[in-house]
Amino acid sequence: MKFTRASGVLLHPTSLPGPHGSGDLGAEAYRFVDWLAAAGQHLWQILPLGGIGPGNSPYMSSSAFAGNVLLINLAALHEQGWLDEAALAPDPAFQAGTINYSIMVPWRMQRLQQAATHFQLAADARQRQDYVEFCVSHAEWLDDYALFMALADHYAWQDWSNWPAPLARREPAALAAAGREHATRIAFWKFCQWCFFRQWHRLRAHANARGVQIVGDAPIFIAYQSAEVWARQELFELDENGKPQVVAGVPPDAFSDTGQRWGNPLYRWHTHAQEGYRWWIARLRSICELVDIVRIDHFRGFAAHWEIPASEKTAIHGRWVPGPGVALFEAIAKALGPLPIIAEDLGIITPDVDALRRQSSFPGMRILHFAFGTDRQTRNANPYLPHNYTPDAVAYTGTHDNDTTQGWWAALSEAERAHVRDYLATDGNDIHWALIRASCASVADTAIHPMQDILGLGSEARMNFPGKAEGYWQWRFDWAQVQPRHAELLASLCRLYRR
Repeated sequence: MKFTRASGVLLHPTSLPGPHGSGDLGAEAYRFVDWLAAAGQHLWQILPLGGIGPGNSPYMSSSAFAGNVLLINLAALHEQGWLDEAALAPDPAFQAGTINYSIMVPWRMQRLQQAATHFQLAADARQRQDYVEFCVSHAEWLDDYALFMALADHYAWQDWSNWPAPLARREPAALAAAGREHATRIAFWKFCQWCFFRQWHRLRAHANARGVQIVGDAPIFIAYQSAEVWARQELFELDENGKPQVVAGVPPDAFSDTGQRWGNPLYRWHTHAQEGYRWWIARLRSICELVDIVRIDHFRGFAAHWEIPASEKTAIHGRWVPGPGVALFEAIAKALGPLPIIAEDLGIITPDVDALRRQSSFPGMRILHFAFGTDRQTRNANPYLPHNYTPDAVAYTGTHDNDTTQGWWAALSEAERAHVRDYLATDGNDIHWALIRASCASVADTAIHPMQDILGLGSEARMNFPGKAEGYWQWRFDWAQVQPRHAELLASLCRLYRR
């Protein structure tokens, strides 16, 4: 699909300011949208909207369909009468520039429980009807999700395959009995999803009204400890006990000498094909309910994915296994029509991956941080250099997996810095703006810049480091860091390069 020439900012809602330990869907999100519009930006790219998993990663959610309940704005629940004023008093341990998940998560969950209880006691007829309609219209995934979350809570989040066998095997009688036993907790999780969807749709409507589209993110793989793996075990490479036989990852690369062992279960693609890729169609339909454009993470996995035996501790001893190829995207397009999809085609990209992206008419990604090698024989042919871009590309300084541009610059060798200075005609001062300008000036239809680079922040603001399980996904900005010149510079670049 051809994209309109535009630019935007990459910032996950958790990185927004706010009083309650992390960013959420409240007033600061609306303020950020208004700032984007004032800065001439037409895109807001976010990370996956699902709940967080191990290491607080949004790429290991307990559901491929549900929203992250930690993003629910508590002030809005207070306005509905479901939380009292005292519940909004921040924990003194909260910090403005970072997320302390060990404090924030239980604090927010306690207040969501209070709100759910008050809703059940005091909601008016209109609110109850809206809640019921939401539950009915999303029952295809919501019923399994709410039961899964209730059972996961009950069994202290041990792997679902270790639950009592009748529940792990999803025997109808056991599911019905669990539904009765855990009805209150099931209602809690449905209430939270209703709140999330209501708040998110209002925020998205505000963004669209200001000329800002939301670029969402769909991880190719989902977490083993998730409602969908438990509910549709036949769609994943599991053994007779429900345990993964093989898991996902990538081979050794620039980020890790031992590769990345993500641990997600792999799809049983022939079963997906037999049912016409119905699960994937439902998933993309659900994501498109929430966002305007979808970035599909690890697109190369649809051509071939790195299969690692579950017994292996690293990703070294894996193998490439063919994915579904174009058949999947043809089925999606037939069911849903042409979708605005960005293919995250980074990593080890072979000709078949590029052919699949082009055949599907998806723009790919170009990262300036990958552009500046020192081999004089090949460096001008580097596909990440702007003179090699094509319009069907999305240009980034870096992504959430990269260091910030200031951190990247500090780590370069002198030879690499010389290449950057020569290519961009810069002395290296304000290197982040030199890269932002280069991406905006390129022929790529879309240019997106991490908020950390707009603010010129160093490695302390890095969002993620692939292969490192702890210590990331914590960064937040503060409005005191945002100066008028930031919006003015972005707006001027958009005018200059017609974005």
